[in-house]
Amino acid sequence: MINKNLFIKSFLFLIIFFVFLNKINGQENQQTSDLRKKIEEYEKKLTEIRQQKNTLFSQIQYMNTQIYLTNLKIQETEEKIEKTIKEIGILETKIEDLDSSLNHLSRLMINKIIQNYKQKNFSFLDIFFQSENTNNLINKIKYIKIVRDNNQKLIVQVQKTKINFEEQKNLREKKKKELDNLKIILARQQDDLKNQKLAKQKLLIDTQNNETVYQQLLSQARSQLSSLSNFVRNQGGATILSGQTICDSWGCYYNQRDSQWGNFIVNNSYDCNDGVTSACTLAKIGCLITSVAMISTHYGKNINPLDIAINSNNFWLNTALLQKGTISAKGININRTTIASYLTNDIVSNRPVIVGINHGVFGTHFLVIKKYENGNYIMNDPYIENGKDKNFTDYYSLNNIFSVDIINF
Repeated sequence: MINKNLFIKSFLFLIIFFVFLNKINGQENQQTSDLRKKIEEYEKKLTEIRQQKNTLFSQIQYMNTQIYLTNLKIQETEEKIEKTIKEIGILETKIEDLDSSLNHLSRLMINKIIQNYKQKNFSFLDIFFQSENTNNLINKIKYIKIVRDNNQKLIVQVQKTKINFEEQKNLREKKKKELDNLKIILARQQDDLKNQKLAKQKLLIDTQNNETVYQQLLSQARSQLSSLSNFVRNQGGATILSGQTICDSWGCYYNQRDSQWGNFIVNNSYDCNDGVTSACTLAKIGCLITSVAMISTHYGKNINPLDIAINSNNFWLNTALLQKGTISAKGININRTTIASYLTNDIVSNRPVIVGINHGVFGTHFLVIKKYENGNYIMNDPYIENGKDKNFTDYYSLNNIFSVDIINF
């Protein structure tokens, strides 16, 4: 009777659980579907705006749409977090019920084992001689069979409950990991939103909300990208390399032409070569991005060039030019500040720096100076193949340095 009541209780719980869960899922799935459609709509709109003529109005419109889209994504993540928390709560309740059922079934099974042990000395002959007649004998045999069948069913039920209990515990742990990941995503999205708003504010300040000023700044950005592209072309082109990344106690050496990211088009930009339509790949214009990533690893940050390049908020005026000041990668804010226009031993005495150099016909390049040692400046060059720990003056002139930047977090 106890076993029957337990079965009925568990069965009713499962019915209520799934009805409740289906009702919640139905409502939440509709909300999620509507939100997802909105996100897709504004992602498409963002692409369309990007393809328009590059004006201050279109840039502000792009930024406003991007900010709205990020708000939608934050809302989507928050809803996922709320749903996951509810699912964990429901699983907790179910696990508690299964734990209670398992304990009860285990006690019941132990009692059955004890009873069987007490009756183990009864043989068929004992039953035969203790039976008053044939009907009595048959009934006793039937009873023994029923008891054995029920014991077997009880064992099976205990096993099924135990398996279900473990499955629900594993599912709960999986949901907890999902929740942790969603919280990380939410933090990054909130950071992106903050940076997008700051970028818009900076744009309005820098351009004074004036189209003429905007076009002047845009022309300067394109000119700088062109000079980066010219350096690569003068050096032999943006051929892709493999096996370039090397990490040690200092940090990581990265090469902008590495096959892991070399073909990535930065900020989806195609204006990097004096007005000629040309994709702005990391291999072509990514020396500064790659240098920032290298120094970030020196300070213990797990950041590579692609982590920086995939964040459109890091680039100036809808181009592939990395902006000064604060950029963001993997939720980490990185600040680049120019401290000098020439290099001295003191500047690199206790920290690596990024130097900008003029080189070749209308070309500029950025690289990392790691240290000053035995009369030499030791560099990590993001362009040349296997450019780790090279002597700067074997390749470039100190007189051609035009900027020295430091990285802070």
